[in-house]
Amino acid sequence: MIPVRITLDPAFRVGPVRRRTFGSFVEHLGRCVYTGIHDPAHPSADADGFRQDVVELTRELGVSTVRYPGGNFVSGYRWEDGVGPLAERPRRLDLAWHSTDPNTVGVDEFMRWTKAAQVEPMMAVNLGTRGVQEALDLLEYCNVRSGTRLSDLRVANGSPEPHDIRMWCLGNEMDGPWQIGHKTAYEYGRLAAETARAMRMVQPDLELVACGSSGVPIPTFGEWERIVLGESYEYVDMISAHAYYWEEDGDLGSFLASATDMDHFIESVAATADAVRAHKKLAKRIHISFDEWNVWYQHRAESKPPTGDDWPVAPVLLEDRYNVADAVVVGNLLISLLRHTDRVHAASLAQLVNVIAPIMTEPGGRVWKQTIFHPFAQASRYAVGEVLRVAIDVETYETAKFGDAALADAVATYDAETGAVALFAVNRSTTQPALLEVDVRSIPGLQLLEASTLANPDHTWSATADDDTSVAPRANVSAELVDGRLRVEVPPVSWNVVRLGTRA
Repeated sequence: MIPVRITLDPAFRVGPVRRRTFGSFVEHLGRCVYTGIHDPAHPSADADGFRQDVVELTRELGVSTVRYPGGNFVSGYRWEDGVGPLAERPRRLDLAWHSTDPNTVGVDEFMRWTKAAQVEPMMAVNLGTRGVQEALDLLEYCNVRSGTRLSDLRVANGSPEPHDIRMWCLGNEMDGPWQIGHKTAYEYGRLAAETARAMRMVQPDLELVACGSSGVPIPTFGEWERIVLGESYEYVDMISAHAYYWEEDGDLGSFLASATDMDHFIESVAATADAVRAHKKLAKRIHISFDEWNVWYQHRAESKPPTGDDWPVAPVLLEDRYNVADAVVVGNLLISLLRHTDRVHAASLAQLVNVIAPIMTEPGGRVWKQTIFHPFAQASRYAVGEVLRVAIDVETYETAKFGDAALADAVATYDAETGAVALFAVNRSTTQPALLEVDVRSIPGLQLLEASTLANPDHTWSATADDDTSVAPRANVSAELVDGRLRVEVPPVSWNVVRLGTRA
């Protein structure tokens, strides 16, 4: 077995566990909204047409925030099309995904869904084809109580109380040549600053997210963040990070080490933001909203939008079927987000339903959990208190994409109030089991509450509507805690959770 020595000490803390780390994303893309969260013909649908079986799984998943309505979609979106009587709402071409949007679901319906799902909304504004005034209009419609044209319109449309949306994304991926209204860093930085300043005139305490670069491989990465924050630093709270380029392409070893790349991404953005802070001589620190992240197989046929005269409503798009290795990587990416909780103040797994998602649906039919559902749900449920800076001693292995990587990775959380400790760990070895030896003597009186492992001899196993339970986290009976030393054996390509506490 691979020896993995881990030491936990509550004196070494990264920062608090942030509930917003466990956010998700609903975009008007493919079947995420229509036949995803919204399916009026489904037996479980409520008065607005929202599937209650999806609402229940969203709660079980432990989602804290949901970003809406895009994504690439937002850069051509007219929010006014999605409010008021359904019969009067126009059908529009969605240029981002070569589809037609019927606007059956708009801001008011979505806000009612967030209340049913018990999640916090994160609203994105269109800074592609639109600008400052349209962002102000949407803010007035959503957050002003009454007495103005747009706030009174919301009341007339059936929402008497303000939606009170606190988090706002200032556009989406504006450095991407694929983006409608694509801009240079200087153009976008000025627009973001002007929009943020105007929105704060309405509500000074909003939390505003500027667009960061669309990913490390983008040529503008780093320089984009520097220029954008140079223009907007004083007016925004966070800068976004997006990453989807992790996928297994025949190199399983590199794929399992994807979190090392997320570590680099986060640390690079933080360093750039801090450089701007130093240059401007400001006390304020900009944090990161990692509001799009997941494994995504972008070269598969289902990731290709329609073309030509075909502009369908809710086409099958980006419907990746995730396997066990994908779940281990998603769990490891969550480990990376948690250990950077000092700088990552929000994150969104993209997306929630059907589109590169943990939840899948059949139109009018069944709902089921993909493999990636489980690590997210466990981390959201058990990560509480403070994130600990754990010490890990383990061998490394060579990867083609990321160089040397540790054969195992882990993070832990500790709640001083309840005495609860949670250890999240992955074994990246493709062939060898590992023995986790965890020193927890610094926290006296701990008991072993539970240990579980998600793994399968066939790392390519995927869930279906017929079987989403035969491979799920199972009790790991090898775990034992003696005199403050925890030992647990874990198989190759595995996601593992151990829960300890000072009382049962």
